[in-house]
Amino acid sequence: MIKDSHAHIYLEDFDDDLEEVISDAVSVGVKEIYMPNIDSTTIDRMHSVEERFSNCKSMMGLHPCYVKANYKEELRIIEGNLKKRKYSAVGEIGIDLYWDKSFAEAQYESFRYQIELARDHKIGFAIHSRDALDDTISIVSEMQDGNLKGIFHCFNGNLDQAKKIIDLGFYLGIGGVVTYKNAGVDIVVAQLPITSMVLETDSPYLSPGPKRVKRNVPSRIPLVINRMEEILDIDRKEIAAVTTRNCENIFSY
Repeated sequence: MIKDSHAHIYLEDFDDDLEEVISDAVSVGVKEIYMPNIDSTTIDRMHSVEERFSNCKSMMGLHPCYVKANYKEELRIIEGNLKKRKYSAVGEIGIDLYWDKSFAEAQYESFRYQIELARDHKIGFAIHSRDALDDTISIVSEMQDGNLKGIFHCFNGNLDQAKKIIDLGFYLGIGGVVTYKNAGVDIVVAQLPITSMVLETDSPYLSPGPKRVKRNVPSRIPLVINRMEEILDIDRKEIAAVTTRNCENIFSY
């Protein structure tokens, strides 16, 4: 059994063929798909997918790229939803300084606030970090009291950063980027234990290798496993089994 720890399959990109996308995923062994929220506008769409497909699990969080002037109201909505029902994790949350730094301070505040929400609800969280990996690691390290757990989604850092994340008790989300020739993620991953990783697609983004220009889907996780099998010299069945267990350590259902 394989688990896709990060996929936005509730987006409009999948409106025309979602049932086929999920069926294709199941046919290649992807039995569960975890969906990170973006902001208040995506909650209903995400819940709708979860209601239709029992193997799709919702997270709840405010994506850093959507931290804007109304971020405090957005955080109230996130917190309110976490009080209403159970979620698999808080996410995706974090810091993104690549596109726009206008709300950088609010991003830092939102990240810390949502980590506290995860702690309060005793669930893990999925971290988005772009051009801010050292900062996100530092904040998690500062707040880690032995009760925090989660995933650094779409890990693309160096070996030292990877080791710091692992030492914090967190996992590295490995997806299509590990198949890219010039990204360098494969070189780092080759030096790390499979016990520190989970699989992901980030669908519809970051499609692996041969399908890089196409819409990504959860059924392409085997392409990620193929590359990991090559660089780690570990049987694909073990990769699937270990990463699945790692997901079970993070997600609450």
